[in-house]
Amino acid sequence: MNEPMYLAYDYPLLSIFWTMLWFFLWVMWFVLLFRVVVDIFRDDTLGGWAKAGWLVFVIVLPFLGVLVYVIARGRNMGKREIKQARAQQDAFDSYIRETAAGASRTGSVDELARLSEIRARGDITDEEFRRAKELVLSGHGPSDR
Repeated sequence: MNEPMYLAYDYPLLSIFWTMLWFFLWVMWFVLLFRVVVDIFRDDTLGGWAKAGWLVFVIVLPFLGVLVYVIARGRNMGKREIKQARAQQDAFDSYIRETAAGASRTGSVDELARLSEIRARGDITDEEFRRAKELVLSGHGPSDR
């Protein structure tokens, strides 16, 4: 019943290497498995039953299913990934353009309204308001000074 205690120096360097290698390969296997599952759902050329069939094949026989999927349909996986990444980038660029255009149109209006409120509270004089308003209308806000 007296089992020996293993310490760090009892675990050889080559065994550490093999353990790390197997762990790395295990993680990479799951990355590939998830990419294949995502690609099955992303593929518009597959019908519903074909997607279900591939998904069952990949889940029931994961190693064989992923290997067969990558061999049979792997060529277009990269193309679909690039197409999706470009669509996301285009949507992001469009959002940035719309937001920037909207901010430039309403930025001066908002700043003039804020200046008017400050003047109404009596925090700035009419002369300071006039100078700040000229700066805003000329395109140089008070924060740009």
